[in-house]
Amino acid sequence: MVEATKGKLHFWDAVWDLHLDVCPCDAHFNQWTDKANISNAAIFHFGTGTHHIVGLHAAESGRNNCVLGITASPGEYDTFVKLAIERPEVEKIYKAVFGDIYQLEERLLPGFDVVTLFHLCEFRNERNDEYGALTDLEVLEMLTRKTRVGGYVLFYTKSFAFNTAEGVIAQWEKAGGVEKVGMFETLLVYRKTA
Repeated sequence: MVEATKGKLHFWDAVWDLHLDVCPCDAHFNQWTDKANISNAAIFHFGTGTHHIVGLHAAESGRNNCVLGITASPGEYDTFVKLAIERPEVEKIYKAVFGDIYQLEERLLPGFDVVTLFHLCEFRNERNDEYGALTDLEVLEMLTRKTRVGGYVLFYTKSFAFNTAEGVIAQWEKAGGVEKVGMFETLLVYRKTA
């Protein structure tokens, strides 16, 4: 039996359009997939934006990657629905879901070759506690379990919450099973080793 919760879902009542001068992480990710020759990969992407450039790049790059994105913004999800209707060739390999990433259920997730956690520590707060949501570390650990050995987990070092995320990442790294690959533009890249 599921216990009733006190609070409503914590969501983001705004949208993020493409502003490369402020937040280039998705563009840098697309550049990284090209440079690292990421092909035939299943990608999990945290934070779709209204631009959906990670999904669009996967559909247009010819690399045969597919993307599962998550957004807590109803407006961003609405733009995905419009994109899916207008461009079924993109929707075939790019799916976006609306929801709180801290509410992900591990049993519903497939295995991934690449996970982006560019917005780690940006949105979780006491409102998530009202319904027993996961912590940032728990989300990172769960998505790492869903990452195949040899796969990648990436973080955005220019996030406004990266100082907080660094502590979570250090704790996660110390637990083992991952190795730091290095930097690509604004992205910190790790590889799952075990």
